[in-house]
Amino acid sequence: MTEEKIHRVGHEPPAPIRERAFDWAQRAWRPAGTAVAVLLALLVTWHVVNGKHGLSIWQQERTEDHRLQQEIKDLQQENDAMQQQIERLKNDPDAIEREAREKLHYAKPGEVIYTLPDAPQSQPPAAR
Repeated sequence: MTEEKIHRVGHEPPAPIRERAFDWAQRAWRPAGTAVAVLLALLVTWHVVNGKHGLSIWQQERTEDHRLQQEIKDLQQENDAMQQQIERLKNDPDAIEREAREKLHYAKPGEVIYTLPDAPQSQPPAAR
């Protein structure tokens, strides 16, 4: 018998496995490559937003920086006020006397100091 009789007209013999695998790989590489590229893009995006140095951490650090800058500014103002107070106490005898009278409750001979109680703090109304 000839090959023509064995194979029906219009049908090709099945290709060897190696050729079929190669054909499948040629057809599948683009969708697989696209899926890998999309997955990598998603991973990079997630890392940019939530990673160790991502946008969320950057925003937290920025907020902390603003808070610390304000605290530094407040402390510098307090320090400047204390420096002015020190200079007044060094150079102004009246300032020294005023501090001694107010803070240490000193009095001149013949003076009487009356200390008044602190104003009562307002208490919230009792729950009924």
